[in-house]
Amino acid sequence: MKNINLFTIILISIGTFAYAGGEFIPIVTPYEKEDITSAIEAEEETIAVVEEPIKEEPVIVKPKIVPPIKVESKEINPSGFYAGLGISGTRYRTNCDCKISSGEDKNIGIIGRVGYDFNRYIGIEVRGMKTIAKEDGAKITHSGLFVKPMVPLFGMINLYALLGASKTSSSGELQNVSAEGLSMGAGWEIDLSRDSAKEGKYSRNFDGEGDQEKGIGLFFDYERLVIKSNAPDIDTFSTGITYDF
Repeated sequence: MKNINLFTIILISIGTFAYAGGEFIPIVTPYEKEDITSAIEAEEETIAVVEEPIKEEPVIVKPKIVPPIKVESKEINPSGFYAGLGISGTRYRTNCDCKISSGEDKNIGIIGRVGYDFNRYIGIEVRGMKTIAKEDGAKITHSGLFVKPMVPLFGMINLYALLGASKTSSSGELQNVSAEGLSMGAGWEIDLSRDSAKEGKYSRNFDGEGDQEKGIGLFFDYERLVIKSNAPDIDTFSTGITYDF
């Protein structure tokens, strides 16, 4: 009976101690050790992992390639035609040993010219001249077709020569002439217009000269009407207005 009471007292004491927060050595089973070890290892692995920042790749927006619009350049072939009208002073001088009256005469005439410049260096021209003053001396009629080589200067002056075939006739008291043959001359043109390039593609670089100029200009030239033996010396000095189309 005393033994039972002692055992009972011991149990009550242990229970009281546990209820009062007393500490005692816990018994850890092998299974609990494995769980604790696994938890520690997992925590260490979590600490060891360093999260790298997420690098956002830049978004490259490729521009939309629009094919260029092909605009066909308008072909520009400037007109090389021109026309002119002017006044000529003629000088007629007999140049033969003949029994008919001889001498010298001066007269005034009208000259017209129409031509075409192929480029700034070469062209062709048709011209005609007729005296108008009523004199007892020589009355002259002249027409011809000429090759016209040219040299442009300073962008507004055009030097040219004339070489061609012509027909010249005269009447009056002096030696009469009816000749077909060679004629020669030379002169210059001055462009008074302000030339500007048009939108388009020229047959050659635009320079405002030769067949590219357009507008009013002036011309001055000299011509020997007849180049032939025993023919009178007939010279003309002409000036007038020209228009390039």
